[in-house]
Amino acid sequence: MSKTILIVDDDPHIREVIRFALEKAGFATAEAADGVQALEAAVRVSPTLIILDVGMPEMDGLEVCRSLRKTSQVPILFLSARDDEIDRVVGLEIGGDDYVTKPFSPRELVARVQAILKRGGSAFVPPEAPIQRRYGRLSLDEEAYTVCWNESPVELTATEFELLRVFLQQPRRVFTREELMDRAYCNITVSDRTIDSHIRHIRTKFTRMGGQEIIVTMHGVGYRLGTCSE
Repeated sequence: MSKTILIVDDDPHIREVIRFALEKAGFATAEAADGVQALEAAVRVSPTLIILDVGMPEMDGLEVCRSLRKTSQVPILFLSARDDEIDRVVGLEIGGDDYVTKPFSPRELVARVQAILKRGGSAFVPPEAPIQRRYGRLSLDEEAYTVCWNESPVELTATEFELLRVFLQQPRRVFTREELMDRAYCNITVSDRTIDSHIRHIRTKFTRMGGQEIIVTMHGVGYRLGTCSE
């Protein structure tokens, strides 16, 4: 399959010049005229590389790059009508792979694209849809950031939510305190007592809702999720 390059520029003439040069070099292409279209097209076509104009109205190329970098490491080649060093530095610092100023040689642009792809890189991977997890009477919605017991919402702190999400990802697994620390606190060191305190608070909140032993202690090992059927 030919590699697909997404061309993002608000000037249709520039898009046409780039498209002709890339297709002549054997690439497939897709186009977007602004930042919003670029994000939509990235999800739709999963490009191998994105050629991204910096100076677009409303949502410029730097904003598009920041948004893409939240979920993807797809290679990005910036285009700009300005040759300011600060623009190049910012573009590369936020995740761009190369930078070409206008006016440019189509042959040079194609050569830059080929050089980036030879270095390797990941094609765009659409962000995963928010997950809804369910185990017995317990449910967790990652998009709405809510937890319910028997369809009734349970008010949790952010850390309590993260801990419960860890348990629901592998509901039959026993987690050590160290594993819970790493996953819920993103490698920030906290004491065993802090984890124990959060577990105790989670249990108390679910007990009030009628959920007994929502989290079970495995003495000498750690914790696991209860049966969640009562």
